[in-house]
Amino acid sequence: MPVNTDFVGTLFSNLDDPNKITVAFTMGVKALEQGHSATIMLMVDAVHLARPNSLDGVDIGAPFMPAQELLEAFIANGGQVAVCKACMVHNGVAEDEIDSRFVVISADDVVPLIMNAQGSLQLT
Repeated sequence: MPVNTDFVGTLFSNLDDPNKITVAFTMGVKALEQGHSATIMLMVDAVHLARPNSLDGVDIGAPFMPAQELLEAFIANGGQVAVCKACMVHNGVAEDEIDSRFVVISADDVVPLIMNAQGSLQLT
């Protein structure tokens, strides 16, 4: 069960949109730096990003950090990455394939995460 957090970023895109991936994790890191708790939810095609090292090579350039570095900073500073179970099933991503630091959530978890957050960012 995920922990409710102040900031929720929802990412729907896979590697086809590195800008959205980078912005999602940049904003998550910024929320943590400002003293907020933060969760990034991977939904729809973004569940493919839950596999370890899937962000390697995602780098849109300055002034942004590479996505893998952003993910590591996000996790190191207490960020939570939540992955939609139904989206995983739909996209053929098994639970044993995802990064062990991530939490798998159900549709029932998504609504309270968003409703209890002080702010959210939807990257669709």
